Amino acid sequence: MSDVTSVDGPAPQPHPQSGGVDAPPQAWQAVPPDGGQAGHPAAWPAGQVPPYPVPEPDRLTRFVVRLYDRSPRWAVPLAALGCVAAGIGYALLSDPTRAAPDAAPTCLLKLTTGLDCPGCGGTRALWYVLHADLPAAARHHFLFVFALPFLAYLFVAWAGKQAFGWRLPELRLSSKMIGGFLVAWLAFSVLRNLPWAPFTSLYV
Repeated sequence: MSDVTSVDGPAPQPHPQSGGVDAPPQAWQAVPPDGGQAGHPAAWPAGQVPPYPVPEPDRLTRFVVRLYDRSPRWAVPLAALGCVAAGIGYALLSDPTRAAPDAAPTCLLKLTTGLDCPGCGGTRALWYVLHADLPAAARHHFLFVFALPFLAYLFVAWAGKQAFGWRLPELRLSSKMIGGFLVAWLAFSVLRNLPWAPFTSLYV
């Protein structure tokens, strides 16, 4: 006979076939970390989570957390700005408007299927935006041109708050707005590959 007792009454009887305790499953939550023989459920009260120890972070996690804590507040926005500047510099130096369709790096979907992926034309659109040619930029990826001012404001608001404590007006984007934009992007990705006019004008 097991000496495990229930929190609500006398000890339940073992099940004749399974060898376990014939009690409702919600009354037994987990095996305690300090004991409990194999096949014997533990007497944790229903709804109570056992106090398992928090796992120790690995070396890389400790290094990143320590580096983040010791870095000045402007370091992360500066690193993000460096990534944005690298992308802009690549677009300016490579001049994607003159590159061959199969020039590296290239879109694998377009190279293998001939179809425009959802991001095809984005680098060329950025190049035209940097040269103040908005019609040509919109011709290559008008959804990117539409989203660019919002992305730029979100970045400036976040970086300004992180580095200098600025409190710019918050740009609230509801889940419906984000979902609507993703649906429009999906529709744009499909329509730009249709082989009939006027959709052929979207082919890049």
